[in-house]
Amino acid sequence: MKNFQLKAKILSQTEIKDNYWYCELSAPQVAKNALSGQFINIRVSDNLDPLLRRPISIHRVSGAKIKIFYEVVGKATEILAQKKKGEYLDIIGPLGNGFEYSRITKKSYKRKNILVAGGMGVAPLVFLAEKIKFNKPLVLIGAREKEQILCSQEFKALGCKVIIATDDGSLGFKGKVTELLKEVLSLNQQASKAENIYACGPQPMLKAVAQISCANNIASQLSLERHMACGFGACLGCVVATKSGYKRVCKDGPVFSGKELTW
Repeated sequence: MKNFQLKAKILSQTEIKDNYWYCELSAPQVAKNALSGQFINIRVSDNLDPLLRRPISIHRVSGAKIKIFYEVVGKATEILAQKKKGEYLDIIGPLGNGFEYSRITKKSYKRKNILVAGGMGVAPLVFLAEKIKFNKPLVLIGAREKEQILCSQEFKALGCKVIIATDDGSLGFKGKVTELLKEVLSLNQQASKAENIYACGPQPMLKAVAQISCANNIASQLSLERHMACGFGACLGCVVATKSGYKRVCKDGPVFSGKELTW
């Protein structure tokens, strides 16, 4: 898989709600080669503080442009959010292995594909939804409360059916998004024919998705989040346990089969 290091020009930088930002970059080489589920590694400062790059999922691709969607949660993302249109970011990408969806065709439209997102887990799944929008996937989005639900309109604009779950019941289904997934699979005859479940979010959510998928004999692909140092698999700082030994999230992932992981 090709990856490139380049200075990407910031085309737009927009805060869509408190601490959540869209940033669009001119990155022709990355855009041409990017797969849904892959990420870029961003150097946010020319100084040594912060020392490490920050991995951020590719949210969307349009022509020679890529868009990232990120939350300001620490010093590096605070610096990133201060960048202005016309400035440049040193990026490396596309990195990692993305989602596998080649078996999904227009002829398989009756086989439902379900996307499950927890919090910022929506970020790489919008790119995936773009790739399989002809299949009209079902999207389940979960958060603690309605103010934290993200990207629902983006999914709807792609023709996806969206169902929302909030822990406090302030919007949609009351409970965890994994509880919603169980209910959908048990009550919805069409969804019970699901062929694939794709998920990204907190590790407890992903573990539950893997268990639910296995119990229903449905293939699952899970995008993991880990702190990364190099992003190339050299430092072994982001390993995860699998049935075939330890693997690197940045190089062997971030997308893994749910059946492959050990928890």
